[in-house]
Amino acid sequence: MAEAGNVLPMPVRTGSRIEICEVGPRDGFQIEKPFIPTERKIEIVNGLIDAGLRKVQVTSFVSPRAVPQLADAAEVLAGIDKRPGVVLTALVPNARGAERAAETQLDIMGLFCSASEAHSRKNVNASIDETLARFPPVVEIATAAGKRVQGGVATAFGCPFEGDVPPESVVRIARFYRDLGLVDLNLGDTTGMATPATVKALLAALREGVPEMKITLHFHNTRGVGLANVMVGLAEGVNRYDSSIGGLGGCPFAAGATGNICTEDLVYLLEESGYETGIDLERLIDVAKRTEAILGRELPGQVMKAGPRLTRHGVDDVSTAAG
Repeated sequence: MAEAGNVLPMPVRTGSRIEICEVGPRDGFQIEKPFIPTERKIEIVNGLIDAGLRKVQVTSFVSPRAVPQLADAAEVLAGIDKRPGVVLTALVPNARGAERAAETQLDIMGLFCSASEAHSRKNVNASIDETLARFPPVVEIATAAGKRVQGGVATAFGCPFEGDVPPESVVRIARFYRDLGLVDLNLGDTTGMATPATVKALLAALREGVPEMKITLHFHNTRGVGLANVMVGLAEGVNRYDSSIGGLGGCPFAAGATGNICTEDLVYLLEESGYETGIDLERLIDVAKRTEAILGRELPGQVMKAGPRLTRHGVDDVSTAAG
């Protein structure tokens, strides 16, 4: 088991390195209707790594019938130009998926369980307790294969079917993961219901209930406050965040779900706020534009359109006001 670390009660100081996990190749691609060719998926992941991303959630080993877009999980992982220091992750819902994932160059298997009964039944067709019961064999398979395991909680900040999710429901699942020997906890804002107040409340509950677990925040920008929630997370001591290239994303089994917070926008915010990410923003923007071209539609990211703050334009490139 990896060494445990505390959720810091103090703000993350400027100058600190913030860890960003790119989840677009999984969370973003899973809701795209036309099948994205395997070689294009590999191209995008390799581009993200070239831009400086050191952690990428590549895919999910779910049933191909449930999510056809990710049926090529093993093929995508096999084609990635993995290099030292790069960590590849994927979601693994059960032992069958873990057995498939164990044969790949994956580093981390991600478990996920909804904190809402209604969403759990929609998302994985099982109750919360039934879902948790599937996880001990996954941990055994991962451990035998030399893979790490991360515990995830979906609808951690609210459910589109049930409304508010009590922090105690999230703490209960986090304790289950802890008792399995896990130290990494990912909090999923599945349909963008998180607010600064709910983020603070949940982190406080987790600091008290499972202080040994290291937290990653996974925000969606459904209601436009995703980056505001990041700033709250930083103030609460969290230095690990998920984001998606171009603002891709959404859950196919949750009403009203839209994109994750955008990776380029997050990198821009962090770097301009004095934090370090190790990511080349210009190269990241190039990957976002390439992703947009591959998908054939406009993506919601803002920085990919405007460029970095000090991007210069020729005065003759813009019309002059008349009168």
